[in-house]
Amino acid sequence: MQPCPVGIRDAVQRRLIIYFYYVIFFLYFCTMKINSIFKVRKVAGENIILLQGKTSGDMTRVVAFNESALLMWDSLQGKDFTVDDAVAVLVENYDVDEATARTDAGKWVEMIRESGLLLPE
Repeated sequence: MQPCPVGIRDAVQRRLIIYFYYVIFFLYFCTMKINSIFKVRKVAGENIILLQGKTSGDMTRVVAFNESALLMWDSLQGKDFTVDDAVAVLVENYDVDEATARTDAGKWVEMIRESGLLLPE
């Protein structure tokens, strides 16, 4: 196997850096809103959202929420919010420092964004 040419490697690195800054900007400065068509259901003791596929095949996906994810979902549903708002929910309800809450809230926001649970920008 031959090594990746330098020009291609540099282009990939530039794209990754741009994507990284986009994610940081999106997570920390943009307001978001949860799409109200999605409802959390309790099934067999788990809090889940079923995402139906848009193709003819069975593309159903399940998003499961733990207790803190469900709390952020319930607290922020129907509101414009930022990651700071999600952090505040965690800090107010759990014995957690702000840095840990920021990490957890950022991961939660990224997960619901990637799952398509937020309204389009």
